[in-house]
Amino acid sequence: MRIALFFSLILLAGSVVAQNTTLTGKITDKKTKEALFGVNIVLDDNSGGTTNDKGIFEIAVKPGRHTVNFFYIGYKKESRTIFVRPGESIEQNISLEAEAQLISEIVVSAGKYEQKLSDVIVSMEVIKSTSLENTNTFDMDQAINQVPGVDVVDDQPSIRGGSGYSYGAGSRVLLLVDDLPVLSADAGDPKWNFLPVENVSQIEILKGASSVLYGSSALNGVINVRTAFPGELPKTKVSVYNGIYMNPARASLRWREGTQPLFVGTNVFHSRQIGNLDLVVGGHMFSNDGYRENENEERARINMNIRYRDKKVKGLAYGINTNLMGVDKNDFFLWQNADSGGYRQNPDGMVHTKGIRFNTDPFITYFDDKDNRHSLKTRCLYYENNLPEDTMKNSRSTLYYMDYQFQKKFVKQQVMTLGYTTAYGDVRSFLFNNHYSTNIAIYAQLDWKYKKLNVSGGLRGEYFKIDREESKSVIDGDTIKDLPVQPVFRLGTSYELAKYTFLRASYGQGYRFPSIAEKYISTNLSLLKIFPNPKLKAETGWSGEIGIKQGFKVSNWNGYIDVAGFWQEYREMMEFTFGFYDPETFKKLDPSDSADLVIIGLNGFEALGFQSINVGRAKITGIDMTITGAGTLFGLPATLLAGYTFTNPIDLNQDSTKSTNERILKYRYYHSAKADLEVRYNNISIGASMLYRSNMINIDEAFEGSLFGGSSGPELLPGLKEYRAKHNKGYIVFDFRLAYNLTEYSRLTISCKNILNAEYMGRPGDIGAPRNVSLQYSFNF
Repeated sequence: MRIALFFSLILLAGSVVAQNTTLTGKITDKKTKEALFGVNIVLDDNSGGTTNDKGIFEIAVKPGRHTVNFFYIGYKKESRTIFVRPGESIEQNISLEAEAQLISEIVVSAGKYEQKLSDVIVSMEVIKSTSLENTNTFDMDQAINQVPGVDVVDDQPSIRGGSGYSYGAGSRVLLLVDDLPVLSADAGDPKWNFLPVENVSQIEILKGASSVLYGSSALNGVINVRTAFPGELPKTKVSVYNGIYMNPARASLRWREGTQPLFVGTNVFHSRQIGNLDLVVGGHMFSNDGYRENENEERARINMNIRYRDKKVKGLAYGINTNLMGVDKNDFFLWQNADSGGYRQNPDGMVHTKGIRFNTDPFITYFDDKDNRHSLKTRCLYYENNLPEDTMKNSRSTLYYMDYQFQKKFVKQQVMTLGYTTAYGDVRSFLFNNHYSTNIAIYAQLDWKYKKLNVSGGLRGEYFKIDREESKSVIDGDTIKDLPVQPVFRLGTSYELAKYTFLRASYGQGYRFPSIAEKYISTNLSLLKIFPNPKLKAETGWSGEIGIKQGFKVSNWNGYIDVAGFWQEYREMMEFTFGFYDPETFKKLDPSDSADLVIIGLNGFEALGFQSINVGRAKITGIDMTITGAGTLFGLPATLLAGYTFTNPIDLNQDSTKSTNERILKYRYYHSAKADLEVRYNNISIGASMLYRSNMINIDEAFEGSLFGGSSGPELLPGLKEYRAKHNKGYIVFDFRLAYNLTEYSRLTISCKNILNAEYMGRPGDIGAPRNVSLQYSFNF
């Protein structure tokens, strides 16, 4: 009896095994034929799986008839009906077609996972790598400046008027490369020339507070540069360019005799797959005579991305990204005067720097058996600045950064993200003395999608200290002394009102801890001093918006129109403020106070300068509009990007610091508009772009007259008051480009920037570049 039962169990087990069947296949892009990684395969019984990095999938299927759905963000859904017999294996190879609508572009930065642009709950802009190539962009800020609602004023990024000019210290916009920060550990400022323009997949710009996922410095938004990894086919791109600066329109500004200043550069990029190894190598060289006296730059950069997809451990990939640059440059800060000296450097403001920039980023990504994603990203970021003529201002800063993230995708299109971040900054400098900073944070976000509704909410808690001084928590303007952790919250939703019509609303909190430079810098600026402020506190804020994104397909055009109304508020806003300060205690002095007046009289210029202080509250409201489209114009293929932004930047303090307009935040504009149009005919493409900014309303009063007040005495920027009275009426700058495809693989491009040779000014004393023309030859294969 036992023997019979034993054989019966064996036969039963064999029967079950015989009924198991497997569905396998490979999924590729219909146009490029490249394998698609991470495609979701869902059966009618809610079972399923995803493709691996080779585009291959394998799923256990019960016998019978099934409907199999293939989902991939940015691609049209595909369905197949299959009938499987017990013990039978079925192969289904699928080609997915990319969605043509620009509103379906894929982005990552908003939620740290792939989403359609239409599903994102905040305003977001995307710059493709082709835009950088077509416009001969050699510094990334040139491309950022063409994005509606985003401005870069003398290297300081600002989104919707959230930032003014901060003298090269601190940033309310967090700059990332592949989700990792590249702001320096000392000044917390962006180094645009370090970003690899030769290796860009796309640039994603989040507008509004984004501190829940990204932490400090994301108070005003995020700029995330995503580098490229190779496809199945090797790719090589080489471009060389040479340009010349023309004379300015105003004859008195011409400072150079004889030959015109030139700039020349080379970009190289190569990517390929070698078995399971992904390899990307890039290089860049650039030399610029500069359009202003004693302003020039020489730099060389090399970078490499390596990723290995493990053969033995399914779902495991690891690698390292690196970028190394050497730079030798003279920066321009102060003009000599507003007339013949507008392009001539004030010798007291000259800064000659020889620097090294380096980052190395080991990373690991693992998808477990339940398709949960584990990601560990690390970065060592090293900046070294050496001043040959003033070695007492040499500095070195190192940032060690680590972010672990766990992400789970549920069957019903829910995504849970949990993360832990830690960062350590080490600064060695005579300017700031030696300091270190520590950052620790945990964060969580849940993204939930049900039919046409998307909801996203998240929390973050962050601990920060410089040396042994811990930052205190601030909630709704109130400091909680016993809580050294800053909490922030975000919540947003989007709803598909109709086909290609998406309504969204969001609220997000943000914060920015002071940089080491803002707290401890002690140096001179021409006649003035820059004073430290060890008591400087973190600034906090929030942003809210209501927006609508309307996709359209009219005749041969498809694209979208995005309109958003926004409201931003800040507390304890940090700004460098001109005034009198005690050289010993660094306390701000009041000339109307007799005791303070004595200190001012005893110290003279030694008590005059700038200091980063918490100036109080601010409110910025406005409207942001963008239109993006692709189609035909007069029967010719064309692309369009255009936008307009209105901001109302109000200083809410009752006792504003001295400025030319006490109610308006400094270094802001009411109106800005930008547009770019490109048309193609056979092998020829013609493009033009426009940038408009209204007048800069408010600046530091110290720049417009005598340092001690009155009509006489030394001036920091001689002639600026008269210059602004004549020229501060807003400006328009037009660029033009013409390209010809010599062969299938090579292209010749002529670019003319500021074609009308307009004279315009960014920050005070900084007249923009005159007309310049460049010739670029690119070869892709």
